[in-house]
Amino acid sequence: MTAIDAYHLPGLREGDVARWNIREYGGGEVRLRVPVLEPPVLEAVVERLRVARANYLEARPVGDVVRAIDLAARRLADRGDPRRELAERALPAVTGYSPPMVRLVLDRMAADWTEPALASLLRSEFGDPAVLDTFRPRPGGNGRDRVRAFGPALAFHVFAGNVPGVAVTSLVRSLLVKAATLGKTASGDPLLPALFARTLAEVDPELGECIAVTYWPGGSAELEEIALRAAETVVVYGGEEAVAGVRARTPAGTRLVVHGPRISLVALARESLAADRAPGVAQEVARAAAIFDQQGCVSPHLVYAERGGDVPPEDFAGLLAKAMEGVERELPRGRISAAEAAAIQQLRGAAEWRALGGRDVRLLASEGTEYTVLYEADPAFAASCLNRVVRVKPIDSLDAIVQELAPYAAFLQTVGVDAPMARRLDLAERLGRVGVSRVTTLERMPWPPPDWHHDGQEPLRELVRWVDLEG
Repeated sequence: MTAIDAYHLPGLREGDVARWNIREYGGGEVRLRVPVLEPPVLEAVVERLRVARANYLEARPVGDVVRAIDLAARRLADRGDPRRELAERALPAVTGYSPPMVRLVLDRMAADWTEPALASLLRSEFGDPAVLDTFRPRPGGNGRDRVRAFGPALAFHVFAGNVPGVAVTSLVRSLLVKAATLGKTASGDPLLPALFARTLAEVDPELGECIAVTYWPGGSAELEEIALRAAETVVVYGGEEAVAGVRARTPAGTRLVVHGPRISLVALARESLAADRAPGVAQEVARAAAIFDQQGCVSPHLVYAERGGDVPPEDFAGLLAKAMEGVERELPRGRISAAEAAAIQQLRGAAEWRALGGRDVRLLASEGTEYTVLYEADPAFAASCLNRVVRVKPIDSLDAIVQELAPYAAFLQTVGVDAPMARRLDLAERLGRVGVSRVTTLERMPWPPPDWHHDGQEPLRELVRWVDLEG
């Protein structure tokens, strides 16, 4: 079986690599190949990126960059394209996601990398995207002052591998601000970012010279030191330990953009639990929890259901379990590890013991570990162990959710709210004050728009520095 090259390193020749790392996925169904880099080789890659940016990217109009990314995105969206066919064939084995989930994720995320989506993102953050090309009049200024945005000469990205496509989105953002870009992929998904970079190099060889993507094992201190020392900006995704490690090694004065662990949840008003609405709401919650197999930062861990509706919260838990059974047939959950399966069984066992002890706890679950719904009368927030494990908790009033979430302010991200508009606006105000950065509908919960404020920040403006030209 021929190994798939899961890297894109412009200028790298076979003779530059003394050893190759060949990894098998899916019981040998797919084999990936990445170079085992020696420090001098990575230094040469970094220098080549800097030169390529100066030659091909620094003075290039941002509109041209958008069009090149669009061409690559459309190839990955085209189910008849060989690169898309390769992604569909290999990613289930590499990531553990089921084939239907991989197809859905590729379709939805590739749409975010097309020209209309990227143009909307640029306008949202900069108003006039030409500030990335030249000095432009300052908005609201006196007509004489101008402003210009400059991206970093080199951005180094450290990715997590839990959700396919997130790494590609980060690479795209970096290229939009005209940064030469080096991406270190994760063992959970070393393939899709490399496929994107290779596709981009095919549709636009000059832009392809400005991006490098590869994998090396965590803890490769010498390689990481080279990348961290060379970068003007470092972008890191991952858990607390991974983020802390990068933060500790990033040189003083280097901009660090962190996307650490985040928690999301659902809030349902009593009006949403009307007899004619509750089954449809349950379907939307089930789908939000199933997409990415609950691995995404936007995936709900928990449902707060307000008392007083036609359907009590404990009965809604039953509707949710039934809906999750249906979603499992449409979007089967992917492969999980023995440790993940054990965590689910442990959670189920603990719930059964609490129920036997007289606690108001109800377990509704598949025969295997495919999905688990846990109703708990205790409203205290509790995170899920993931892989389609959702808690349902009753709450007397939507306003009471805020006090339950306050201790977790640093980790809050998305809340999917189903409520009448006036109540939704009031709750959004309260949630924003406690730390939530995105309030959305249940349907849109798994799919943030390209121009969302990622973790409460503007993802392009985080990468640039500004220069004012006065008078």
